[in-house]
Amino acid sequence: MTDYDYIIVGAGSAGCVLANRLSTGGLYSVLILEAGGSDKSPLVQVPLGYGLTFSHPGYNWMYHTEPDPALAHRNLYWPRGKVLGGSSSINAMVYIRGQATDFDDWCAAGNPGWAWQDVLPYFKKSENHVWGASAFHGAGGEWHVSDFTQQVHPLCNTFIETGKALGWAHTLDFNGEQSEGVGLWQMNIRNGVRESTANAFLRPAMKRANLKVLTQAHATRIVLEGQRAVGVECLIKGTRHVFRAHKEVVLSGGAINSPQLLQLSGIGDGALLHKMGIAVQQLSPQVGQGLQDHLGASYFFRSRVRTLNNDLYPLHGKLKAGLRYLLGKRGPLAMSVNQAGAFVRSNPDLQRPDMHLYFNPISYSNDAIKPGKLREPDPFPGFLMSFNACRPTSRGSVSIRSSDPTAKPVITTNFLSTSQDVQDVIAGSQLLRRIAATRPLADVVESEHMPGPAVQSEEQALEDFRQRSGSVFHASSTCSMGPTLARGVVDARLRVHGIERLRVIDASVFPAVTSGNTNAPTVMVAEKGAEMILQDHR
Repeated sequence: MTDYDYIIVGAGSAGCVLANRLSTGGLYSVLILEAGGSDKSPLVQVPLGYGLTFSHPGYNWMYHTEPDPALAHRNLYWPRGKVLGGSSSINAMVYIRGQATDFDDWCAAGNPGWAWQDVLPYFKKSENHVWGASAFHGAGGEWHVSDFTQQVHPLCNTFIETGKALGWAHTLDFNGEQSEGVGLWQMNIRNGVRESTANAFLRPAMKRANLKVLTQAHATRIVLEGQRAVGVECLIKGTRHVFRAHKEVVLSGGAINSPQLLQLSGIGDGALLHKMGIAVQQLSPQVGQGLQDHLGASYFFRSRVRTLNNDLYPLHGKLKAGLRYLLGKRGPLAMSVNQAGAFVRSNPDLQRPDMHLYFNPISYSNDAIKPGKLREPDPFPGFLMSFNACRPTSRGSVSIRSSDPTAKPVITTNFLSTSQDVQDVIAGSQLLRRIAATRPLADVVESEHMPGPAVQSEEQALEDFRQRSGSVFHASSTCSMGPTLARGVVDARLRVHGIERLRVIDASVFPAVTSGNTNAPTVMVAEKGAEMILQDHR
């Protein structure tokens, strides 16, 4: 069969949700194309397996950015999921929606229907929260959200008590009424297994006769007839195939692959397309523009008390952790090492939190991030704290390197290109030092291992950040929502400006990156986008 009502490109965080919703009821035929393969490997399903999939070409696009002058001309590593479930199959599984004002800002930028009060029902719709239904949470949805209060490492509570000593509120629910403060993360893990969107949404829907899932299917262009999308061309095992869509084509490839496919199809900036020898089908200057990501750095500390390093560095500790998981899906392998954190104001005069902090009861300061290598804990008790600014103001871009659809695109980050982003780096580094010097955490710190006491001044802290910082893997905003072609790629109903029957539904449509992790907002966008599609075709 080559004809379907809907074709979805990308079985990632958004695509899996769309496949489920559009195939519900059996009224429409749906095809989902995924360039990667199966997600059934233990490396994907065991929560802590992301230490391996983080740099595994079998599950990961393994992108690199162009050298960034602001970051010592380094090429940053950007992992993105290339597997069923997409990046939800290789991420740290933290469930964070962001702050309510993030979405109010989206709406104020000319996108009606995307304010916090508008999007909250869609967050709740997908959710099966362990705490049950409430004003802020849903129950009975496909996507499980767990609370690990009783299982996190004891050092996480030390971090929380330290935050309280600094005057921060202790929030029990970053996704509830009080998103500001210090606390524990909720996670997308169900009974010790990663709750990717493939597990939650796609796998149940694959039992339906009207849904077809094709893996190892690399989309090469959108088939257009005039200004209308009518299908998708892809490569499967080196052979070209064309599938036709009677109603819509939906791109859900994420912030890198969606703009890439639009450009390969002749939708984008005219100068770029002419340079690559691609016929212009629709001038759309914002395609690939506006790239945002959170840029962070970790500070590593030697600890006077046991940390996960003691459990996961020695061989016998690894074997013990593996046995605990095999026997009961318990222990450190059954959860993320990213366990606690905070959303706080670096300056009390600010109107809303500007810093996202992370606390991990583990350290891996010698991690070289080499392909196929596990992120190895340090051979001494240690922990790390990280920070990133919630709302970076720098913007980069994604552009095709050539007309070859298999060539990796050019990712230009332009990090720290505004004075605000530079000042946030200084504020964040000072904040981590304040935390480490405050009891009770100060009593635990034996020494600051990295960057260490040689880095003291603001200039030294900034230079250290330029040398060591990296992506927090929240790429977004390259097919941004906006009311006109000059301001965006899609409208508020996620329809591509100038092209009929074509939408983009993934993190690339964010008008600006949310203040926290991006996976939960991406699922929300897919929930809302699926409803829009069904409304428009009823």
